[in-house]
Amino acid sequence: MEQIQLNAAGEVILTPAASSSQHDFDFLQGSWLVHNRKLKTRLNGCTEWVEFPATQEFWKVLQGMGNTDRFITVVDGKPFEGLTLRLFNPATRLWSIYWADSNVVALDPPVLGSFQDNIGHFFTRDTFNGIPIIVRFQWDATNPAQPVWSQAFSNDQGQTWEWNWYMYFTKAD
Repeated sequence: MEQIQLNAAGEVILTPAASSSQHDFDFLQGSWLVHNRKLKTRLNGCTEWVEFPATQEFWKVLQGMGNTDRFITVVDGKPFEGLTLRLFNPATRLWSIYWADSNVVALDPPVLGSFQDNIGHFFTRDTFNGIPIIVRFQWDATNPAQPVWSQAFSNDQGQTWEWNWYMYFTKAD
């Protein structure tokens, strides 16, 4: 699922990896220290990165068919909290990842996808500053003791991607 596919209406087409399962995110269980590297601004050619620490706590929900986490940091001197809810659909074998934070206090459209060879690929359509985009999340769990999450935006139907946020995880417990 490395490359994105769109149908004639421009909708994202997703096919789960053969190995997709409810255990794909088990590597995240527990407490983590997170080093964040985020573009200062997005989709405008910015090359200035902002780096900051955070903590993240992860646990399973819904008898292992889902999981959630709590992301805590300080941004511009103000406390910031995020919440992720991940749900595995056994019928489609796709994960839906929902995000909400203390600034917006609403769920973003879910990114959907699955893992193949310990790399998770997730996509959705959204808007950013009034611009239609495709959002891409990638989870690299090839080293489950130090996973990496990254996010990219595309404003040209997935032809090019601006990678704008990286999170480097280290176990806290």
